[in-house]
Amino acid sequence: MLAATLGAALAFGTPAALAGTDPVNPAGPASAPAAAAAPQAAAPTSQSATWVAGTRAYFVITTPGDTSAVRAAVASKGGSVFASYDAIGVIVAHSASGTFASAMRGVSGVQQVGATRTSDVPADAYNPALPANPAQSTTPAGEPVRADMTQIKADQAWAVTTGSATVKVGILDTGVDDQHQDLAPNFNAADSASCAYGKADTRAGAWRDVGTHGTHVAGTVAAAKNGKGVIGVAPGVKISSVRIAEPGTSLFFPENTVCGFMWSGDHGFKVTNNSYYTDPWQFNCPDNADQAAIIEGVKRAQEYAESKGSLQVAAAGNSNLDLANKTTDTESPNDSTPVTRTITNACLDIPTELPGVVTVSAMGTTAKASYSNYGLNVIDVTAPGGDATGIYSTLPGGKYGSMSGTSMASPHVAGVAALLASTNPGITPAQLRDKLAIQANDVACPSDSRCKGTTTKNGFFGEGQVDALKAVGSTPPPGKFFENTGDFAIGDNTTVESPVTVSAVAGNAPATLKVGVNIVHTYIGDLKVDLIAPDGTVYNLHNRTGSGTDNINQAYTVNASSEVANGTWKLRVNDNAGGDIGRIDAWNLTF
Repeated sequence: MLAATLGAALAFGTPAALAGTDPVNPAGPASAPAAAAAPQAAAPTSQSATWVAGTRAYFVITTPGDTSAVRAAVASKGGSVFASYDAIGVIVAHSASGTFASAMRGVSGVQQVGATRTSDVPADAYNPALPANPAQSTTPAGEPVRADMTQIKADQAWAVTTGSATVKVGILDTGVDDQHQDLAPNFNAADSASCAYGKADTRAGAWRDVGTHGTHVAGTVAAAKNGKGVIGVAPGVKISSVRIAEPGTSLFFPENTVCGFMWSGDHGFKVTNNSYYTDPWQFNCPDNADQAAIIEGVKRAQEYAESKGSLQVAAAGNSNLDLANKTTDTESPNDSTPVTRTITNACLDIPTELPGVVTVSAMGTTAKASYSNYGLNVIDVTAPGGDATGIYSTLPGGKYGSMSGTSMASPHVAGVAALLASTNPGITPAQLRDKLAIQANDVACPSDSRCKGTTTKNGFFGEGQVDALKAVGSTPPPGKFFENTGDFAIGDNTTVESPVTVSAVAGNAPATLKVGVNIVHTYIGDLKVDLIAPDGTVYNLHNRTGSGTDNINQAYTVNASSEVANGTWKLRVNDNAGGDIGRIDAWNLTF
């Protein structure tokens, strides 16, 4: 999905499957406390006695349910079962036999068999090395609102909500630096893993970045609103890393994608971001037995994730191609020697063209980004992806930098979907898709004959550019907005207050004073939270409810009409037990 080079400052890098660029202008270092690690697990062990050259991976597809008979046949035909997903009837098999696929196609109950690679399975698959844990740099405080966030009105949406910590977003990518200062506050290690090679590796740190791409994407979705670096579209939600890229090549093979979607469904991800295409084929054609099996396997996994409540958001790609009028593929297979082949619209870019997946094109400031793929009835919505200047976000090691690509557009949409899920508890993936279309702002076709359709729906921009403010169901907050983003530590059995000084507001506070509260604290049943008016009147917001739930990220409405607006208001937090600590991360008043 590589686009043409955008110039010396924004040259696209390899591998081709990534829908983004290498970082440019990395900015000054930043650091963060370590996130809680997932429980230590044993390294995956080999499914065969020794790795041998010529080992290839295959999908063996059968009826969902008990796959034991087909799994037994794999061994009898010269293969081994590397992973099995009985719920969808997909087995990942390895074999060095050149007749394995044809032999398995003759087995009773087998529906399809297809090679998932044109290269050997790496020996690393049988005992994967953990990615590096980069040293963390530091950066000066300050997180100016970026142009891409104002473009989709995310900065105004934060006055309504920054998202709920109960909403989990999966970053299916090259991995995520969980210790980055802007990602650690929102990182969910318990639901993170590596799916490289096609089965879950839950060892602590297996989810870390083998490049830079996934960490950049994660920051756009949910970098913390903590006074440092950058702010994500939904800075109050939780993010998990499911690394599906393999080290060295950073390729995203079909078995890795299947594992990622199955993990997402089983771990309650409300949204996943997918800024890649499934290697080694840029387009998978159903008239090819291998590629037909790839389509079916990944499709079943996506449908499984959706059945569990997960919406997939995916990048459209960076080759400036009309996905509604496919003719030629020159980039596949990208794990061996690409060839030029004639294709049709039946050939699919997956996962982005699978049913149910939200396909995202990229905009610059006002126009389609030069590299972005497009296509009437293929593109669902659009978002900023950067063009000449790029999108600024997090990079491993506490750093920051800019990238451009539909990879950068897709996480903006995933963030807006997370805000929608935060303000609509219980919303289904189908309803999320509908709301993403409804809240988008129409973008008309330019004077460009390639752009087909109408102002309300066209091949460049789909239903339009996402609007975070409309997504959270509000207009810009009326009156004045005051906020304190400083961190105030909450110790065991202590009381802490964070002040906000209100000025230039005539008369009394409204009967609908909005109080936005973001408290990071485990076991919020320990906490009593009050708003203190300038005259000392106490308005209770939270009183030791929520039991073992973590964090308070909520907007409260207070009838403060008897209070003079101007003066110093305070958020007071009482911790009433031992064993759990935290901080006031930020809070605000909207008059």
